[in-house]
Amino acid sequence: MNNLIQIRLCGYGGQGVVLAGTILGHAAINDDKWVSGSNSYGAQARGGSARSEVVISENSITYPHVIKADILIAMSQTAYDEYIQDLAEQNAIVLYDDMIVHPRDINGVQQIGVPATKTSIDQLGNKQVANIVMLGASVVITGIVSKKSMISSIETNVGQRFKELNLKALNAGFALGKNYHRKKH
Repeated sequence: MNNLIQIRLCGYGGQGVVLAGTILGHAAINDDKWVSGSNSYGAQARGGSARSEVVISENSITYPHVIKADILIAMSQTAYDEYIQDLAEQNAIVLYDDMIVHPRDINGVQQIGVPATKTSIDQLGNKQVANIVMLGASVVITGIVSKKSMISSIETNVGQRFKELNLKALNAGFALGKNYHRKKH
């Protein structure tokens, strides 16, 4: 992993973008990394824009917010359109929900469509866990945190009632991520 990785997760309210950012941040802490995180969402809890930012580093973090995303995880078209121009100039990767987002061609940016919503509906019968499917795929594709730390983070940050479903969603995401090749940071 590079010294500092800036990740922006974005979508609309109700997609679990903030929870996904929290889980990712805690997973990085479990991997003994320095972490900073922030989130925001529109005035409407459901349907408005939502964003979660996670900065992960081997060393202390001097500025706690994402300046230019090394990794952009987009769960909605509106969020993709809003944040696609705020990417790192080198080696940026965009992961997007291929059922919802239609990417535009951008030179020098690797963009990977992940069937997160489709998988959550088809395999788990619940589209509310598309965020966790996407997170699982993202972890395997980018290597930003370990699988073990992700599992531990879900066990810590998800309520008992939804824990089993979220762990199944994470594993479905891990399986999806194996279909893509990306060098580890």
